[in-house]
Amino acid sequence: MEIARAAASDPKLILLDEPMAGLNPQESRELVDIILEMRQQGMTFLFVEHDMETVMSVADKIVVLDFGEKIAEGAPQEIFNNPVVVAAYLGDEEVAI
Repeated sequence: MEIARAAASDPKLILLDEPMAGLNPQESRELVDIILEMRQQGMTFLFVEHDMETVMSVADKIVVLDFGEKIAEGAPQEIFNNPVVVAAYLGDEEVAI
């Protein structure tokens, strides 16, 4: 509902903070579909999200922060394969930043 309200003013950019928080899997899929449809219409999104499946499915570019510091930036596949990102999220202490 809030995304539709924001889109009604035809903005160039929509900011979302944890849009998947509190949604069940079906609702999350529906929201992803809405975001993808709006992107096809030229809308740009900037969002903070911890659901990596969602991030990987909708983002062209990802910036990864760890304790407030940028540790990686790139396309989804680059981020997925980045050992520093993997270490930050899975706790591998052997990878130095």
